[in-house]
Parts: sequence; structure tokens; C-alpha cells
Amino acid sequence: MTQAASIRFQNILYEELSGYAKITLNKPPHNILDTAMIREILQALDNLETRLEIPIILFSASGEKAFCTGVDVKAHTPDKVGEMLPLFHQIFRRLISLGRVTIASVSGYALGGGCELALFCDFVVACDGAKFGQPEIDVGCFPPVAAALLPDAVGCRRALEVILTGSPLSAEEARQAGLVNQVVPREKLDETVSQLIDKLSSKSAVVLRLTREAVCEKRDREFLEALAFAEEMYLNRLATTEDAAEGIHAFLEKRKPAWKGR
Repeated sequence: MTQAASIRFQNILYEELSGYAKITLNKPPHNILDTAMIREILQALDNLETRLEIPIILFSASGEKAFCTGVDVKAHTPDKVGEMLPLFHQIFRRLISLGRVTIASVSGYALGGGCELALFCDFVVACDGAKFGQPEIDVGCFPPVAAALLPDAVGCRRALEVILTGSPLSAEEARQAGLVNQVVPREKLDETVSQLIDKLSSKSAVVLRLTREAVCEKRDREFLEALAFAEEMYLNRLATTEDAAEGIHAFLEKRKPAWKGR
């Protein structure tokens, strides 16, 4: 595969390759998302609006320690979350509107918003040491994308287990739950992803888009409705509680939170 175009942003790398676009999160070791990085991802996705000949988007990350450990906790404070959360959710709304086949190549930790980004993709290929988790509960929050996505994907009982305990899943546990397509040794990750892209990109770009729309229309429609509900609840009900503020402050101050139940 030969490179056709690339844009190096401050926090990501966008490449148009043979048959697919690649967005690499490029803030190792943890590839933590902040509002600047989120805006860059949205800019990269904007490039694909008229590039209908590119039917596949691959999300990957620099370094082996983490795919992404989530959105910067500092962006969850009451003065910033009102901007950050809808902006982050715009990534998922944008991916649905683009209608491209999405693939996540996951090495290391995929936590919080990073887990949501990976598991939202149509295909997830993970190395055998990868971990997937939603630890937001430990800082007095909940993950709106996971709340909207996981019940349909794994059932309400398993979704609650993942979200309410905050305990991570191994790559194999995620595969058994139906959240990951393939688990491979780290040295085979890039090769496996390339083989998948080759198989998909050999198909008609327009047929791939239309087929994905036919298969995912119900899920995407219901996901958008559930995400709107979860986002409103987060911003107008959760974010105004004392415990939400306490959880964020305790994390930033590196201490155990003192929950008040209100």
C-alpha cells in the first residue's frame, strides 16, 4: 500500500493510504484525549466528507503502552465538561454520518473515552495484552457512549458489570463478549489489520458503504437516541452533583474520594 496524502497535526497523524484513511493518536505513552486532540480528529474526519472513494477508516495509536486511556480528567471539571462532552460525542455522530467502515487496532490500554472509541468501531483487532475498561465510576462519572452502546452489544447485565464495577476486560474476555473481532500476538497486530483492510478494500467502496448502512441503520439510530439521552443526563443531572465534583477533584489531588451520596 502506497501513501497518497498525509497531514501531521499536533496530536494526531492523518494519512490517506491505498483504500483507507488512517488516524493515528500520537501522544504516547497514554494518548490521552483533550479538546485540542478531539478537534483534530474531527478535522481529519472532515477530510473524508467528499472522499467517497475511501470506504475505510482505521484508528490506531503511537506506542505500545496504550491505545488511549481516555479524555483528560481535567476536561471533566464543571467549567469545562459542557464544552468537552458534546465535542467528544461529535466524533461518534460524525462517524455515523460518514458511513465508512471503521477499524480499531488496539495495543495496550483502551480505557474510558479510548475504550468507547475503539469499541464503537465496526471491527476491533487487539493484541493479546490489550485491556478494555470504563473506569469513570471511580471518579464519580459514567461513560455516555458506553451507556448507549454496550447494552445492545453485550446485554444490559454485562454492560452494567463493565460500567458499574470499572473493572477492565482482557482482550480475550472482550472477544468472548463480542466486543473484539480478533486477538493476536503483538507482533502480528499490524499484519492482521493489513490483511483485513486488503480484504475489505478489494470490494466496491459504494457497496461497502451501502451494506454497512443496511446492517447498522437500526443500531446507529438507536445509539444516537440513547447518546442524546445519556449526554443530557450527564450534563444536567450528574455534573451538578457534589459527588461528581468530588470524584474529579479527588483524582486530580491524588486522594481517595469522600462520597456524600448527593
